[in-house]
Amino acid sequence: MRTSRFAVALTAPLATAALLVVSTTAVAAPPDKVSVAATPTDQLRTGDWGTRIVNGERTTVKEYPFVIAGMRVGGGGPQGQSCTASVVGKRKILTAAHCMVDTSGAKSYFYGDDDLNTPGDETFRTAVASFKTHPGYTGSGGWRTGYDVAVVTTVDDIPVPESQWAKVAGSGDSALTQPGKSGTSLGYGKTSSGGGSGELRKTTMPVNDPSGCQVFDIRVNADLMVCTGYNDGRTADCSGDSGGPFIVDGVVVGVSSWGSSACDRYSIMARLTNAMGDWARAEIGGTQPGDGKFTMALSPASGKAAPGSHVSTSVTTKAGDQGPEKLDLSASALPAGTTATFQPSASIDSGDVAKLTLQPSTSTPAGTYKIAITAKGTSGAKTAEFTLTVGDGGNATGPKPSLSSNSGIVPPGGYANATITVTGGTGPIRLSGTGLPHPPTFSPPTVNPGGTSRMTVMGRTSAVPTR
Repeated sequence: MRTSRFAVALTAPLATAALLVVSTTAVAAPPDKVSVAATPTDQLRTGDWGTRIVNGERTTVKEYPFVIAGMRVGGGGPQGQSCTASVVGKRKILTAAHCMVDTSGAKSYFYGDDDLNTPGDETFRTAVASFKTHPGYTGSGGWRTGYDVAVVTTVDDIPVPESQWAKVAGSGDSALTQPGKSGTSLGYGKTSSGGGSGELRKTTMPVNDPSGCQVFDIRVNADLMVCTGYNDGRTADCSGDSGGPFIVDGVVVGVSSWGSSACDRYSIMARLTNAMGDWARAEIGGTQPGDGKFTMALSPASGKAAPGSHVSTSVTTKAGDQGPEKLDLSASALPAGTTATFQPSASIDSGDVAKLTLQPSTSTPAGTYKIAITAKGTSGAKTAEFTLTVGDGGNATGPKPSLSSNSGIVPPGGYANATITVTGGTGPIRLSGTGLPHPPTFSPPTVNPGGTSRMTVMGRTSAVPTR
């Protein structure tokens, strides 16, 4: 008697106005199983904490003078510590939206303490006067789908000089979160399953290609999230680190949002190198401390054009500390047949404004595309993202699913994964699967036209004898 290995056949109908069915098989899963995702707050259960957490090193508020501890009544850390945050203004703090929405208890902030386990060391504490979460945050549990960022207004002035406020990234800083970059994560969170929290620590983690980070039961959305760290948990954010900054080249490019419930895989940050960062900067108000280099932004940052027509945006620039410099403008990731024209020229001085016209050809496929606009000068380069919708965005033919692979083999009780891409249709599209021993799961279960979802299928749990 021996146990057979078997291929799992899949049917993936999508519930829309009309039912579409795709017959295929899933690609083999990696040897590790799908991890349960959780926010790295003190809401994690003790039994969920693994033995390989953070593995960073002690640091101080003197080294990072903008770091501040988020407290709440009932918080699980020392003195009620619950989250970590960054001072970004006289009475402004940047943190994760779920730190404000998903937890109960009156909230306050402690400043100046490197170790919350010794009460009374803080130099300042203040209550929360008000807060705003990003309009896209959907409420409790919204971290699963993104927009996990909030700006808090405090009752009192925070004793941090303006020159030491955290620098917050925006849509003109997308180059800072490209895979291959490396950054520093800060937090007061847990350090081991049996150990404590409350010590300010730092760790260095790489920025990863999001396609390699789909190891959770929810999807890592690259438009709204940054995947950092390692898949083996050698260092990671954990309980109490939520809302803390992820810093690349001296700029906060993300805030700690979620990761594995065991804190042993990748750490996911809410992305700020996009419109989310622009929103946060607008809510913070005033002038954000910069990196001394020129700045670049798009207005508007999105537009729609029919095939054969065109849409325009303004590329606005501002000189840095070294004064005006020559900037060379370019556009990349253009959809097939689309041209990009800069007026009056693709070479301007920082401080000037250029008009960018994007013109799809009559044969450019309908869809929504992310186009990278780059300005390069002697002091460096800045990149902003323009969202171009061609035609109806792909709605004409109705929703059409496709899978990343059409074959795979899994052992009994094992898992198989495939990426589903949905084109066409209008509005949210719900995914479901039938005809399997165990219903597949989709992360996320609902996508918009052009979106992707990770499908996970489990093989039969009992051995099948061969005769």
